[in-house]
Amino acid sequence: MTATPLRKDAERNRERLVRAAQEVFAESGLDVALEAVAKRAGVSIGTLYNRFPSRADLVHAAFADSVETVGRLAEHALGLDDPWDGFVYFVEQVSQLQAGDRGYNDLAGRGVPAATPTEDHLRGYDLMSQIVARARDGGRLRPDFTLEDMAFITWSITKTIEATAATSPTVWRRHLALILDGLQTPAAHPLPEPPLSREQLAAIYRDC
Repeated sequence: MTATPLRKDAERNRERLVRAAQEVFAESGLDVALEAVAKRAGVSIGTLYNRFPSRADLVHAAFADSVETVGRLAEHALGLDDPWDGFVYFVEQVSQLQAGDRGYNDLAGRGVPAATPTEDHLRGYDLMSQIVARARDGGRLRPDFTLEDMAFITWSITKTIEATAATSPTVWRRHLALILDGLQTPAAHPLPEPPLSREQLAAIYRDC
């Protein structure tokens, strides 16, 4: 007779923990002590670990909505008539998400250690592949740009957001505009190194 209330209590605790993690990560980044999340949720640290055995599990749950949002942004980008406009829109909007959430900025810059990609992550990867290919085939994005090169944009904007958040929280837009100008075909020159492979990029994120 007590099983149902216990299940409801467990679900309420999970929801409180996810909301608390979203708030605390946004304020303090992914490296914050998990005790701060438990305190914000009003539960014990033991309850947190009972629901989320690892930090990666909690991060996945806290940013599930953000991953879905990125997917929707990618779909909208692919629906724009001009492929270059779609590419720019996607990069700008994701950068805006990073600028508004310290935790998501951390996540974008380094991924989640020991985390298994979800269906939403894999879907996002496929949509981004289409955005890059479409912009490249359209002639505006330099022809040697690969999906893995998107990481260079993410890493650089991540650091700019981190460094300037307290003094000039929108200056990342200037940095991004400079990057985008340099990615257009008329500005392209032969590159000194080949692109990263998908496997190399995955290894880099694992080691972050």
